[in-house]
Amino acid sequence: MIGISESVMQFLLALIVVGPLIGAVAALLPAPPGLKGNSPDQAVLRHGVLVTGAVLLAALALALGFDRDHPSKMQATTDISWIPALDVRIHLGIDGISLPLVVLTALLTFLCALYSYFKMPEGPSPKAFVALILVLESGTLATFAVLDLLLFFLAFEMVLIPMYFLIARWGGEQRTQAAWKFILYTLLGSVVMLLGLLLIGLKSGTFDMVALATDNGRGLSTSAQVIAVLAIGIGLAVKTPMWPLHSWLPDAHTAAPTVGSVLLAGVLLKMGTYGYVRILLPVAPDGMREFAPWLAAFAVVGIIYGSLACLALAKRGAKGDLKRLIAYSSVGHMGFVLLGIATMSPTGVNGALFANIAHGLITGLLFFLVGALKDRTGTTDLDSLAQESGAALYGKAPRLGGLLAFGAVASLGLPGLAGFWGEMLALFGAFKPADGLSRPAFLTFMAIAAFGTLLTAAYMLIVVRRVCMGPTPRAAAEPAPQPLADVHGYELAAWTPLVALTVLAGLWPAALLGLTDPAVQKLLTGGKS
Repeated sequence: MIGISESVMQFLLALIVVGPLIGAVAALLPAPPGLKGNSPDQAVLRHGVLVTGAVLLAALALALGFDRDHPSKMQATTDISWIPALDVRIHLGIDGISLPLVVLTALLTFLCALYSYFKMPEGPSPKAFVALILVLESGTLATFAVLDLLLFFLAFEMVLIPMYFLIARWGGEQRTQAAWKFILYTLLGSVVMLLGLLLIGLKSGTFDMVALATDNGRGLSTSAQVIAVLAIGIGLAVKTPMWPLHSWLPDAHTAAPTVGSVLLAGVLLKMGTYGYVRILLPVAPDGMREFAPWLAAFAVVGIIYGSLACLALAKRGAKGDLKRLIAYSSVGHMGFVLLGIATMSPTGVNGALFANIAHGLITGLLFFLVGALKDRTGTTDLDSLAQESGAALYGKAPRLGGLLAFGAVASLGLPGLAGFWGEMLALFGAFKPADGLSRPAFLTFMAIAAFGTLLTAAYMLIVVRRVCMGPTPRAAAEPAPQPLADVHGYELAAWTPLVALTVLAGLWPAALLGLTDPAVQKLLTGGKS
């Protein structure tokens, strides 16, 4: 910890939340005359890099100043009355649960802005693109930083419009249908979630998340908690996404531009599971206990379903899309996160939070790599990639092939990499769930989820075999595959931090668990650290 005063910490957190919004407004203003040789498009893209870079630096400074000796304590807090009639307050703060998500969001958004500066997706004006990325960043960071239920809802909804336009205006084939499906699903879920949030606030007399967590559900009847968990849980499940509310995700990922897929998988999916941990576990524990077995059941079905869908897409001749396959893999990976949360145990919830961060790093890297493959080959169809670029990835683009193989083995949960610990801790949590939950049922869920890890390994290794190693040896008369460009410098700059953090989190999990565990213990015990 570096000695940074509380007032400076407050300023940094406020800057992180509001800074991207100011940057978005500035991006839409007429650009000042650029330097010689620089176009207005380059200037606004560079503006996006500078703003997201400044937000990342502020997030890193916040992390350095964070008191790691007391990670369960809310730090950098700001509490200002906003709507007195409803007792709605501008209440910001971070603890060991939200800090890693804030840093992850700032990092991925900066890497997307950097990547876009060199490889802007085809579409309308870069001004609007940069502004939407910054609004999306602001809404996501606010979701992880606000401590008021109504502000949480506003931030939660704030990201929908920019992501809709990113898909609809800069996406690929079927982008309009995918964008409409995305926003209709999430808006319908959010309407139900709002009713649950209002129920908690009106019944308990406050919308303050810290006060509600400290009360630990004592101010709410069991029936109110059950209704609130059902309503809020549906809205969060759509955003996660949980089977069977996941069907918008593969279409959105397939149609989205590369940076849209990175942010959707790496950041937006975390908002739903964060809501379960921050709101439902501490505020409505009795209601969560009623629904925990159902949540775990849907989670393990999602794990198996996502893996089987990926196996079907990876099969030769299936005309599977690699982006769609990775999207379905997210359904399985987020199933492990939901299983960990459903155990309501410190081990399981810590595993869920770890798996959240690992998924953001690894799946973000995979979508970057698939985008690079599409730029080089013009396709993400697995059969076409296996024929046109298979041998070339290892033989003629070894760094690109090696990175894709690294992302695949990290995603399947190889020990020593970040993907391993979250899934393992979620399984351990299911082995011994919280008191009051059926242990035989959770042992069954654990066995099914463990089988899902084998399916994950199967489809990821098939992808590596087909895309990186290519088909069987070619006949001498067949033409050699077309050369592929290997990793460019800007791509290496965008991907290296994700690779490094995936290895670091795998080798030193205590760095992350040391932040989350005290905060999780506090949430699960009614505010007592």
